[in-house]
Amino acid sequence: MEQHYCLNCNHQANDNYCQNCGQKSSTHRYSVKHFVEHDFIHGVWHVDKGILFTIKELFTRPGHSVREFIQGKRVNYFSFVTLILLILTISSLLAPYLHIKLSDLMPGNAETMNSFEKFVTKYPKLLVIVTIPINSLFSFVWFRKAKLNYSENLVLNSYKASSELIIGLLFTVFATFCTNVKTLTFIYFSLITPSVFIYGIWYYYQFYSGYGYSKKALFFRSILVIVSYSLLQVVIGFIWGLVQLLTH
Repeated sequence: MEQHYCLNCNHQANDNYCQNCGQKSSTHRYSVKHFVEHDFIHGVWHVDKGILFTIKELFTRPGHSVREFIQGKRVNYFSFVTLILLILTISSLLAPYLHIKLSDLMPGNAETMNSFEKFVTKYPKLLVIVTIPINSLFSFVWFRKAKLNYSENLVLNSYKASSELIIGLLFTVFATFCTNVKTLTFIYFSLITPSVFIYGIWYYYQFYSGYGYSKKALFFRSILVIVSYSLLQVVIGFIWGLVQLLTH
């Protein structure tokens, strides 16, 4: 029987994959046919499959799917880090085509906003990323009986942030075609903001339903995670504005 050796690490390969480095035992010389059929189509299909499956799960059974991911069912899911970076990249590519800024949708005007509020409205997507460790702390505290460690809470809230960024991306896409500020303001405050809030409750409720909490406790604690962060943001904004007032 002819012996085959891995072309990557020269380790003897008896199966379809090298047991030493994981590369396929059969490799082919590159050709146009191989590039189109294997690298391009196969690569795009598998990436898209992972993205589409992950997005579908995040908006049909978000908490259950992420809980399964944390517990070990990970092969079909797209990396939350890559997903966040991909959404941010798409958003940045669309930014030059936007006719408005988020600050244009806020009540009042830019002159009456303190620097913290200006930062929040100028970098809303960055704010979503910054909230991950903070929300992770609150979910860790309010659902401590689930006995998940802080790192697992980071994964939980990273996928939640991915969903919020996707919702924001949909609004960004719509805003590239719509120039009416009143319409965009109505959609942002009447649809986008409530959707993110309700999604957060649904997300935590589903996720922690597998850890022995009652329905009442799940609902109450899910709201507390979101409200805790919102109150913290208000407090930070107030202190920020007070400090600026005293120093000027």
